[in-house]
Amino acid sequence: MVLGSGIAMLDSTVVGIALPSIGRDFHGGFGTLQWVVTGYTLTVAAFLLLGGALGDRYGRKRIFSIGVAWFALASALCGLAPTAGVLIAARIVQGIGGALLAPGSLAILQTSFRPDDRARAIGAWSGLSGVAAAAGPLVGGYLLAVGSWRLVFFINLPVAAAVLVMTARHVPESRDPTTNGRVDTVGAALAVVFLAGLTYGLIEAPTRGWSSPAVVTSLVLAALAVPAFLVVERHRANPMLPLALFRSRQFSGANGVTFAVYGALGGASSCFPSSCRSSRATPRSRRVSRCSHSPS
Repeated sequence: MVLGSGIAMLDSTVVGIALPSIGRDFHGGFGTLQWVVTGYTLTVAAFLLLGGALGDRYGRKRIFSIGVAWFALASALCGLAPTAGVLIAARIVQGIGGALLAPGSLAILQTSFRPDDRARAIGAWSGLSGVAAAAGPLVGGYLLAVGSWRLVFFINLPVAAAVLVMTARHVPESRDPTTNGRVDTVGAALAVVFLAGLTYGLIEAPTRGWSSPAVVTSLVLAALAVPAFLVVERHRANPMLPLALFRSRQFSGANGVTFAVYGALGGASSCFPSSCRSSRATPRSRRVSRCSHSPS
C-alpha cells in the first residue's frame, strides 16, 4: 500500500524538477508547464472522493488494482508523449489513476489490520508516503542527470508491476457493507466542474486576459458549481462528501493545514525550476543570486 500510494505522491513532486527540460524539448511557455503539473493534481483532487466511494462499493482491492494499472499505462504514455498537448492529456489521465488507488490504499489498511495494530500501520503509510513526496526532487534530479525527463515517468512502470503482483497475492478483498444506493455521480461531476473551471480560469487569465470569454465562462461555471454541490450533498441519502464531517474542528482544522502545506509545496515546486531556467541567460553572479534567494 505504501508503494502504491507512494508512486502517486512521488509523481506530484518529481515532475517539478523536470519542467525546464520539458519546456526546452517542447518549446512550451510557463502556462504549458503549469498544465503539466496541474493537469495531474487537478484530476487527483476531483476524482479522489469518487475513487473512495467506488472502492467501498465494488471492492477496495479491485479499484486499487485498477488504479495502479491505469496509473502505469498513463505513465508510459507520458514518457512516450511526442508533444506538450499529448503530455498534458496523459497527465490528466494519470491523475485519474492516482485518485483510484490513493483512497483504496488507506481503506485496505484499515480493514486488514487489527484495531491494536491499525494506528501503527496507518502511521507508517502516512510517513513513508510523505517521504515519497519529499524524495521527488531528488529522484527527478538523478534521472535527469543520467538520462532524460522521460525516465521520470518510466520509473513508475516496474514499481506498479511489483505493486500489482503483491496486491494479487497478499491483499484481501473488502467492501463497506453499509454502502447502498447509487454512486453520487452528480456530486462528483459538480466537483470536477468547480475544480476544472477555477483552475483553468486562474491559469489562462494572465495570457488570455480576465475578460476573455473562455476565462469568464470557466470562472462562472466554477462559481455556480459550488452552491450546487453543497445543495446536492446536503440532500443526498448517500453523499460523496457528508457535510456533517465539517462540524468536527479536528477534521476541518486538518483539512485547512493540508491545504496550506500542499498549496505552498505546489507553488514552490512550480516556480523554482522556472526561475532558475529563466535566469540562465543572465551573468553568472546574478544567476547564483536569483536561484539562492528563491522562495523554495
